[in-house]
Amino acid sequence: MSIRKSVIKIKGRPASPGVGIGKVKIVSTLQDFRSFESGDILVTEMTHPNMVIIMLKAAAIVTDIGGLTCHAAILSRELGIPCVVATKLATKLLKTGMVVEVNGTTGEIHQIIL
Repeated sequence: MSIRKSVIKIKGRPASPGVGIGKVKIVSTLQDFRSFESGDILVTEMTHPNMVIIMLKAAAIVTDIGGLTCHAAILSRELGIPCVVATKLATKLLKTGMVVEVNGTTGEIHQIIL
């Protein structure tokens, strides 16, 4: 099976180093928590303390807003999870179920096409 990266690339601010690959799960409400599975990529506008339960399951975290001292950045570094913040449009450009690679070292997110 051949794996390649698509032309879709989102750039944000690297917040926690490492690379995570998984299926995107857009989380906007508490209802979205129910379908979040271990190894999913958490994509949200910004994280909140009540999201810690799903952050523990995430392969990586991507947010639209935030900086190096935001909740997502601090917690992802503590947990050793790759994180990219301040993408501005990740929740609009990515769709639930897409497979992506999140590079928390470079701040890039690429869609993976199988």
